[in-house]
Amino acid sequence: MTQTMQIRPIRPEDYAMWKPLWDGYNAFYGRSGPTALADDITQVTWQRFFNPIEPVFALVAEQDGKLIGLVHYLFHRGTTRIEPVCYLQDLFTDANARGRGCGRALIEGVYAQAKLAGARRVYWQTQVGNAAGRALYDKVAEHKGFIVYAHEVEV
Repeated sequence: MTQTMQIRPIRPEDYAMWKPLWDGYNAFYGRSGPTALADDITQVTWQRFFNPIEPVFALVAEQDGKLIGLVHYLFHRGTTRIEPVCYLQDLFTDANARGRGCGRALIEGVYAQAKLAGARRVYWQTQVGNAAGRALYDKVAEHKGFIVYAHEVEV
């Protein structure tokens, strides 16, 4: 019997099930093999979820005792609002769980957490070619037309 999917905060004991989802997310964006994230980045990211001074959080989708999706988000200040703003940074659903509402449920979980934190805006970005993701995002949010620029600073 299949249990109902549950969206919940990540727990320290989830690491072994979270890591394959995290690796899948990174592979989707071309970060695997020779371009994989350094292990210390994964370890620090994981630790941040449980550090009360960090504004970085994670929710997971669990079904039948297995994690089938993840979402990472953070709160930050902005210059156009007094209240905090929520940035949904990473969203990933296991390939076998796609098309069953997992991604939407994870996004709605972030919306609920944003509301609790007093943040009235949740935003995120994706690649232009992420057609499946964008089909969902167009149903749960408004595309604002912005283009993202990035520059890596050498330290």
